[in-house]
Amino acid sequence: MRTLHNFIGGEWKPSSGPPVKDVNPADTTEVVAVAPASTAAEATTAVEAAVRASEGWRNTPAPVRGQILYRVQRRMEARRQELAEALTREEGKTLKEAGGEVQRAINVVEFFAGEARRITGETIPSELPFNFCYTIKQPIGVVAAITPWNFPIAIPIWKMAPALVAGNTVVFKPATLTPLTAAILAEIFEECGTPPGVLNVVFGGGREVGDTIVTHPAVSAVSFTGSNDVGTGIYGAAAARGIKCQCEMGGKNPIVILGDADLELAVESTVQGAFGSTGQRCTATSRAVVVDAVADEFLERLDAKTAQLVVGNGLDPKTNVGPSVDRSQLETVLAYVDIGRREGARLVRGGERLADSGRDKGWFVAPAIFDRVDANMRIAQEEIFGPVLSLIRVKDPAEAMRVANGVRYGLSASIYTSDVAAMFRFVDRLEAGIIHVNSPTVGGEAHIPFGGTKATGVGLREMGRVAIDFFTELKVVYVDYTGAARQSNLY
Repeated sequence: MRTLHNFIGGEWKPSSGPPVKDVNPADTTEVVAVAPASTAAEATTAVEAAVRASEGWRNTPAPVRGQILYRVQRRMEARRQELAEALTREEGKTLKEAGGEVQRAINVVEFFAGEARRITGETIPSELPFNFCYTIKQPIGVVAAITPWNFPIAIPIWKMAPALVAGNTVVFKPATLTPLTAAILAEIFEECGTPPGVLNVVFGGGREVGDTIVTHPAVSAVSFTGSNDVGTGIYGAAAARGIKCQCEMGGKNPIVILGDADLELAVESTVQGAFGSTGQRCTATSRAVVVDAVADEFLERLDAKTAQLVVGNGLDPKTNVGPSVDRSQLETVLAYVDIGRREGARLVRGGERLADSGRDKGWFVAPAIFDRVDANMRIAQEEIFGPVLSLIRVKDPAEAMRVANGVRYGLSASIYTSDVAAMFRFVDRLEAGIIHVNSPTVGGEAHIPFGGTKATGVGLREMGRVAIDFFTELKVVYVDYTGAARQSNLY
């Protein structure tokens, strides 16, 4: 067990707030770490440290900033196993999934380190003679990064890396359920020579720490990932101050399976998308929208594949599905299973708590499949954030499109078909920020933009080259050199 402290101004500072236990969700008798519930005053101190460091970091050449990120990349590679094990212990996902998340974070750091040499503007022809017009991108100042527990390494990295390489300083508030991985990330940045105050980490709750950071007059932008309720509140607070804000929030992602789909591939992807990471990701497959012609066969194969999944401690290499992150999340999943039953959907398998020998100390639930789900049922409309899949039968592709788009969210969607024309119709009309063709709703790459539409996301996209746009201000420069031209006898 580790006792964690805030990282402020380049120093590890104990908090006066009460300690909060970081518990292993697969074995709640194991306390992984103890982190503080920091005070508003301590959050303010972190912002002030970021302000003091801002001018020096802004004046550091971007390629030099990039060199620090390259060192971070190499250090993360050296501490890869430590990061993955810490992630599994405090969040619950399998060690294989944790290793994949660490690798993705490493890839993100590598990409943005390279972007340090490509933070470019453009030259634009003027309609006037002897005028030169161009744009430059400049840092915006102090950035608040508020992140969730389900990807506690990758998501902080894909916020911090572009923010830092663009010349901003950062105040990072990790989720209270996953403080250890945040502390290790801060250690890595410290080991790699990040100047004091450029990156600050404050542990604590949303009301005390998060609200203080978001409303602090010195904070110029907020990047948030989490629930819609919290995200819309943060967006409103940022709008009231007139500062930049990006929020990535919920998802209710469909996998659409047409009559000519490769069912073996579609089933494999559905199981991976619905039950991988215990369904605790915003890109998880929540709805399988299947045409009637293949629905029975699809369900039979899906049920058989799901039956093979092993639910258990993520550190066990045989485990496919880990625990819910805490009691509250487990109770939410079980409540939605009851809701689905009451609404009249047919529970094909799963949905019960698993508390037998070896799983009696954790928050385990059997992956659940509902059939005969009406598209308007709550289990088909609301984000559950657990291993629960709703199978919705439709008569044809047109109805599949209506059902797929018939939710408030718009993050990710998949279409399974061998018909090229149908594929492009769905690509064109599916209401989501990310479209997968014959691949799962989950997954992404470091150099490709990430984000959703509708109630899922507001603000600019994350990751990829476009991420720099959120963390910079675009300045337009007009240079009129008419006088110089006249003096040089160019007229």
